[in-house]
Amino acid sequence: MPAPDRPTTLRPRVVVTGVGAVTALGVGAEELHRRWTAGDVGIVDGAGAATSFVPREHLTVKEARRADRFTQMAIVAADEALAAAGWGDEHAGLDPTRIGCVIGTGIGGLGTLEAQIDVHRDKGPQGLSPLGIPMLMGNAATGTVAMRHGLHGPGYATLSACAAGANAIGSGVRAIQAGDADAMLVGGSEATVTPYAQAAFAQMGASSPSGISRPFDARRDGFVMGEGAAVLVLEEETRARARGAAILGVVAGYGTTVDAHHLTAPEPDGRWAALAMTRALEDAGVGSDDVDYVNAHGTSTPLNDAAEARALRAALGARAATVPVSSTKSTLGHLLGAGGAVEAVATLLALRDAVAPPNLGYEQEDPEVGLRIVTGTALALDRPADRPLTALSNSFGFGGHNAVLCLQGA
Repeated sequence: MPAPDRPTTLRPRVVVTGVGAVTALGVGAEELHRRWTAGDVGIVDGAGAATSFVPREHLTVKEARRADRFTQMAIVAADEALAAAGWGDEHAGLDPTRIGCVIGTGIGGLGTLEAQIDVHRDKGPQGLSPLGIPMLMGNAATGTVAMRHGLHGPGYATLSACAAGANAIGSGVRAIQAGDADAMLVGGSEATVTPYAQAAFAQMGASSPSGISRPFDARRDGFVMGEGAAVLVLEEETRARARGAAILGVVAGYGTTVDAHHLTAPEPDGRWAALAMTRALEDAGVGSDDVDYVNAHGTSTPLNDAAEARALRAALGARAATVPVSSTKSTLGHLLGAGGAVEAVATLLALRDAVAPPNLGYEQEDPEVGLRIVTGTALALDRPADRPLTALSNSFGFGGHNAVLCLQGA
């Protein structure tokens, strides 16, 4: 499919100048990229827990005590992203009233909620923490990060289940393009490797009895729970270049739809997910032939992977059979609301280094998938001579939420 005509009124280009991440592969975006590309698996004993993240190695005792784990990880990811963007203490010369913050989550401070319910049962109301509600709020990460860095522009949380992180990035892009902000801190965070979440998803039949994440493999039997956070610094391109920022990549397009089909199951034919992909490509002004890599939602569930494969074939046409596809969830598990943000960071770094990381655990082909899954080891991507490397990063959430980012190398 050729690239569509670009809109007559060009919107500002939104570039990424810094990224940060906390995942089961370690603390740091580069650690995520290095280890996934090398084929390391962060899932241990059926969970993608961020075991190397120790809050008090990064936060003061007071900061750690006043924040749920999902907020703690968002703080650390944001600090890394801002440092990578070279902001320092003066917001890189930008007006703080023109800098916003949107951090998505699927559930929020679930660990705090579970712990406080236990306290209420065992000690009564008088034992509850006065910080319980502020810590478990879905917007706690956004509010805390904004306070930490003195950001006074648009600020809120996206709570669209497993699409929340990607929706946060798309919302930040739209805020800059609309002229409501010059820069945005965006991303997602989730900390649901907790007793209730793991038991509830197992009872639903969504999680993997085997404890193995193997997206698109014929043996896939459910997702593996993970946790983590990722934050990106988005800036309007001309301002970023004027301050001499190093540009990591471009959020070239964003598309979002809703299945309106079922609260937990995707539309089987993937038509609305395909529409989100098509809209992201149209928003970027590129065609399916320009897609060099797809970081799939790839949950390792029978229904999602089948529907996503159909959606990719519908959106990309013949290109779907040749474009490399892999899923970050094959190494990290499913990070729910943080997934889209972590996967966007992983995709941008993959484009930077012209490499498609492997889809780990994939051994048995499912003939109904019909995609070019990156198996075994990472695959080098050929850099086109006339355009930047381009990728789609897909996020589909409970409730039927579909969010797709079209990302390009610098």
